[in-house]
Amino acid sequence: MSTASSVKPVRLAITGMSCAGCVASVENALHRVPGVVAANVNLVERTAQVTGSSSAEALIAVVRAAGYGAIELSDATAETERDRAENDRYHRLLRAALVSGALGAPLMVAEMAGWLPSLLTPVGRLFWIVTGLLSLGVLVYAGGHFFVGAWRQLRHHSANMDTLIALGTGSAWLYSMLVALFPDSIPSLARHAYFEAAVIIIALVNLGAALESRARGKASAAIQRLLVLRPKTARLVQGDQERDVPLETLVIGDLIRVRPGEKIPVDGVIDSGHSTVDEAMLTGEALPVSKRPGDAVAGGTLNQTGTFVFRANRVGEDTVLAQIIAAVRQAQNSKPPIGRLADQVAAIFVPAVLIIAVLTALVWFNVGPQPPFGFMLVTTLTVLIIACPCALGLATPISIMVGVGKAAEHGILVRDGEALQRASRLTTIVLDKTGTVTAGRPTVTGITTLAGFDETELFQLAAAVEAGSEHPLAQAILNTAHQRGISIPRSERFTAIAGQGARGTVENHTVLVGNRQLLEANGIVIGSLDAEIKRLAAAGQTPVLIAVDQHAAGVIAIADPLKPDSVAAIHRLRQLGLRIVLLTGDHTATASAIAAAAGIDTVFAEIPPTGKAEIIATLETPGELVGMAGDGINDAPALARAAVGFAMGTGTDIAIESAGITLVGGSLHGIADAIAISRATVTNIRQNLFGAFLYNMLGIPIAAGALYPVTGLLLNPMLAGAAMALSSFTVVSNANRLRAFQPRANPK
Repeated sequence: MSTASSVKPVRLAITGMSCAGCVASVENALHRVPGVVAANVNLVERTAQVTGSSSAEALIAVVRAAGYGAIELSDATAETERDRAENDRYHRLLRAALVSGALGAPLMVAEMAGWLPSLLTPVGRLFWIVTGLLSLGVLVYAGGHFFVGAWRQLRHHSANMDTLIALGTGSAWLYSMLVALFPDSIPSLARHAYFEAAVIIIALVNLGAALESRARGKASAAIQRLLVLRPKTARLVQGDQERDVPLETLVIGDLIRVRPGEKIPVDGVIDSGHSTVDEAMLTGEALPVSKRPGDAVAGGTLNQTGTFVFRANRVGEDTVLAQIIAAVRQAQNSKPPIGRLADQVAAIFVPAVLIIAVLTALVWFNVGPQPPFGFMLVTTLTVLIIACPCALGLATPISIMVGVGKAAEHGILVRDGEALQRASRLTTIVLDKTGTVTAGRPTVTGITTLAGFDETELFQLAAAVEAGSEHPLAQAILNTAHQRGISIPRSERFTAIAGQGARGTVENHTVLVGNRQLLEANGIVIGSLDAEIKRLAAAGQTPVLIAVDQHAAGVIAIADPLKPDSVAAIHRLRQLGLRIVLLTGDHTATASAIAAAAGIDTVFAEIPPTGKAEIIATLETPGELVGMAGDGINDAPALARAAVGFAMGTGTDIAIESAGITLVGGSLHGIADAIAISRATVTNIRQNLFGAFLYNMLGIPIAAGALYPVTGLLLNPMLAGAAMALSSFTVVSNANRLRAFQPRANPK
């Protein structure tokens, strides 16, 4: 299975980002690099994923020039280093919040209780000057990163959350220090220090960022769980010797032993031994799968009871697990249309807030009550603090990250955020028949013999001829013969007849095995088998006729059975309000019988591969959004044409590459799961965006003093800082609710 793009993207860890404005700055910088095709920056993970021909060095250089830090994430070690750095950042923010709170909280309590000395007494002036110097130390230690970030943005003619925080707290401290040093120069009504407000705001913002960082760590747990699935070593078998070797030293063709309870290190095919393997991480299905020689095994899955030796056929970045991790990362870093809209708004939000802050200051200074300077400072500071677009920037990516991770847990690989958003709005699902609704493995369902032949004899003759054929129907007959323990004699003078069947000589008998046309072309009378042939065709089964020495001998019925869960899955899709359509190149009678058994009303049969995409286009009437599920090369055009393509993971690489969503386990339940997860994720994004927009729409006017003429109340800057921090934490916490979502427990 291949889910990676043809050009391997460069992944960077970005430091210094704090809001959606930072995302826009970094993305714009990356897009200016020659050779960059696409650049997606994830505020939640603090990463960038860049597709194109540019080098990592060039990308890192341009990010640093824009005022941010960047390192390449190329392997699990780099991921570990990034996670360690994120954990260090969490503890650093927590310490900063505690230090600033240790100074600000007592000051705030003393201020409210009226215990602080007057600025006009010598003792009071000394107290406030010392307090100012202490608060300056706190601003440098606990809030220095805000001021450094604001300076970097200023140098690049830009602004972000750091700009707002630095302007607000810096202005408050500077004004308060002027009051402490020159109290007689300030009008009495404006003679007030705001040191406690500055440090408490720094404490609240740092605390909010720390809580957000911890919640973000939970949101990105899907990738971490996938990375943990990879064992670090493998037991290499070389002749009579066995030894543990690092995973990265394995090459294709190596023999590897897996013992009970061990994780399978890479992909391969069992050479000897047998066991049961837990493939839940791959398919989302809890039941273990029996494995014997010749069966494929996937790296990261868990061996249970037995021991076996397998031969590696995919190693490193080519394994299924590595490609799943790549697909999840790609989807988590992508942006659906709803997210791009939020980014566009957030990118102009900080400059807009700065303009609003200037207008607020001018209004309060010119027409506000006495003291105008004090009112101007409080309202301007509050606007700058409350307007930080952190929640707006986090609203979409945090939900996408959790939603894509939840999908991966259920064996659903989402290639991009747009496919996830579109899946929530699908109205029609078009299903290919073979390998999608049916198992894709023809199976003998019965045999009818004419006088003079018994079942065993007929199977011997048919299997002897079909042993020389590679046709799927021939394989079904051979499999049944083996399962029944029927010995297969040698066939001579085998001849395959295109479109009709095969001829051979078995134990001096001339045997024909094929369709009606084969027997009629050889002058053989079908006779009493005609009624059985028509019955089988009406039931959706394929009749394989057998003639011996120019006489009709019997007919073997072969069918591609429904997958065990197809009927239940289609019922779930109906409950989700979807119209179900069967689309196949098979005969109309067979397709109609399969559709009836599966509970599908609309059928398009005998459609060539090029015609399948045309059917999708026909179904996409106004108001209809059509999804397509298939597994074969012939389905690729239709998968690409559909609004959302669902590739069955048991199918071909071409089908998987053409689809927006891959169902690793190959069950139709995966489509219902994907749509349920998609709807839950999009609903979560809308909740986050509504909350973030509402917060800013209400918060900024209140912070600017809109309620003062009516109520005489102004919003305290410290409350603004708390509200800003709480808004981000609320968005992240709301997104994390998706982690508990169970699609099959919520079919509606």
